[in-house]
Amino acid sequence: MIDKLKENWIRLALGTLVLAVFLCHATGVWRLRFVDQMENLAYDTHLKLTMPRTLDDSVVIVDIDEVSLRAEGRWPWPRNKLARLVETLFEDYDIRLLGFDIVFAEPDESSGLKVLEGLAAEKLKGDQAYLDSLAEVRPTLDYDAIFSETIGRYPVVLGYYFNIDSGEGFDTPRSGALPDPTLVKSVFQGKKVQFLEASGYGGNLPRLTTQAIGAGHFSQQPDPDGVVRRVPMLVRFEDNYYSSLSLEVVRHALGGAEVLPHFEKPLFDTRGYPGLEWLTVGQARIPVDRHVKTLVPFRGRQGSFHYVPATQVLHGTADKGVLQGKIVLVGTSAPGLLDLRATPMEEAYPGVEVHANLIAGILNDNVLQFPEYTLGAEVILLLVVGIGMIVAGALLSPLVTTVFTIGGIVAYIGFNHLVWTNGVVLPVASGVMMVLTMFLLHMSYGYFVETRGKRQLTGLFGQYVPPELVDEMARAPTAYSLEAENRELTVLFSDVRGFTTISEGLPPKDLAELMNQFLTPMTEIIHTRRGTIDKYMGDAIMAFWGAPLPDPDHARHALEAGMQMIERLEQVNVEFARRGWPEVRIGVGINTGTMSVGNMGSEFRMAYTVMGDSVNLGSRLEGLTKNYGVGIICSETTTAAVPEYAYRELDRVRVKGKAKPVAIYEPLCLREELDAAWKKELKLYHEAIRLYRTQQWDMAELNLVNLMKTSRSPDLYRVYIDRIQHFRAMPPAPDWDGVFEHKTK
Repeated sequence: MIDKLKENWIRLALGTLVLAVFLCHATGVWRLRFVDQMENLAYDTHLKLTMPRTLDDSVVIVDIDEVSLRAEGRWPWPRNKLARLVETLFEDYDIRLLGFDIVFAEPDESSGLKVLEGLAAEKLKGDQAYLDSLAEVRPTLDYDAIFSETIGRYPVVLGYYFNIDSGEGFDTPRSGALPDPTLVKSVFQGKKVQFLEASGYGGNLPRLTTQAIGAGHFSQQPDPDGVVRRVPMLVRFEDNYYSSLSLEVVRHALGGAEVLPHFEKPLFDTRGYPGLEWLTVGQARIPVDRHVKTLVPFRGRQGSFHYVPATQVLHGTADKGVLQGKIVLVGTSAPGLLDLRATPMEEAYPGVEVHANLIAGILNDNVLQFPEYTLGAEVILLLVVGIGMIVAGALLSPLVTTVFTIGGIVAYIGFNHLVWTNGVVLPVASGVMMVLTMFLLHMSYGYFVETRGKRQLTGLFGQYVPPELVDEMARAPTAYSLEAENRELTVLFSDVRGFTTISEGLPPKDLAELMNQFLTPMTEIIHTRRGTIDKYMGDAIMAFWGAPLPDPDHARHALEAGMQMIERLEQVNVEFARRGWPEVRIGVGINTGTMSVGNMGSEFRMAYTVMGDSVNLGSRLEGLTKNYGVGIICSETTTAAVPEYAYRELDRVRVKGKAKPVAIYEPLCLREELDAAWKKELKLYHEAIRLYRTQQWDMAELNLVNLMKTSRSPDLYRVYIDRIQHFRAMPPAPDWDGVFEHKTK
């Protein structure tokens, strides 16, 4: 046996290395992103297989749904209507406690009181009858005061949000008022608790915050894959600690009980664990992880709690038996109000039902825990199973090794499920993946070594670039990495015009399908032109050329992609019209310049992206397309890099955020394809621009009017005619350089 082990020393070494890697992952020396992704998948699957799928009636959701919006009008509703909603819930339906998954950050001026008071202060300040009438009706028109007074009479918990993801370079606004902190700095003095740090917040109006019995944040921090599985129970802001909406509702449901942290002494301190494993609220215990997050005990898909349309409550037609004596959350499931989250249950799950699951789970003592001792259990299991696999792979035949591997995986999953049924989450993906990895190494370690470079590149860049470029990169895998560097690149931004109108006019399913049908061909074009998809931002696309694979023609490829996107959109719109969908139009901005490219982000989420002034300018150019009535705008650096194209100079502008003016252009076609009509038009247009910049308004306007009559793209000329009319009334300075300054993004 010893001789056989010596013969298979490479397999033993590789197996030991794999075991060491997974042990390092388990103990936190480093984390394997893919293993974490698989762990999330395993957790989601286990949750779906074991969730009760029953209706919980302890928490009821009063839903601002599409039915309510059609009946009561667009959101936001006047605060006097919300006051009536609150009063009706407590007086007519006798609910127990009310929580708002909504923030009331700005004053309600829908009653017109501000206008009336303005008249009283100016034009009608001497009209005593008017002033007396205004004083009489003011209490009925101050909707915020009505709402504030109403919530002050009942047990109401308000919601607000923290800016948790904001990093350097992003605004971190602070608006409204925060409630009193749940816990203060001294409670955690000397502890190494890894709280989520907030850099800003959006709170409720102070008059509302002071009247409510409490307020909790509804910030739902997703996992790195964008899925909400956990909710931070406490968030740190300026050395104070603020509870979540669900924790605050539970606290007041239990009579205003105090929130207390519970510390356990860890078995060992590999990762500097502070020992915080529980929060207690009265008799309720809330398990938390090292970031003070709690796993959401999902009961099932959307609809695991009673949903009552808000309009039914307002009109008194809701079922009193559903609401009486219950904890009620006011939230929204309407897609247009943007409170849908990706969860293990569904990709678009109402955020308010996430809170409902947590509240019900905490009150029913039905929350899974992830205590620190699971680290020790994971390490022991990995050692036992890993050593067994190393020896088996070196000593046993392939067939027996296969049977041993299957048996090991089944036993590992079975033990995990046994622990789960006792309310403890034990990592399973690390063990299963370690066993499978060792099995594959034992069976074909030679092949693994030969193809390792390509797999690494696919893992790093496969989500950004097309497979063809990954194949190219695999020929020299060591030449590419995710480390940030400065390069000359070309960036492209595109955005759908009037997307809000489109989204409001389509059901969620049709809207999702429309976006898929739009984004797929646009992405294909970018990939065909060797572009890298940076991100999708709703209806917008951001892409760049020249990284990770160097491309000396990055500007030309980006320009060709942008023009092909506009052309392909005509075909897409034909299909949309056939299906009864609205027509889609886009604007495209392209800029070439030095940018920082690499893997950037936070410890929670990383992305291969580009940053810098040149990127910002590309975004600004996309926004300017609607100003000039064109589909594409290129910067002067892009046009200089692609001289084989013919362009129409649109303007010299100073965009928001930049002091230096830039020339912007509309690409027309290849120079050799430019027809006589365009050549003539461009000649007349250049003369009109010369006259405009030398302030010869009458001659410039005459040329532009003539151009509008014959041009195939006349919207630009209307822009200059309007400017000339403005400059006649308000002439620019004598030393005006012809630069137009855009004040907005």
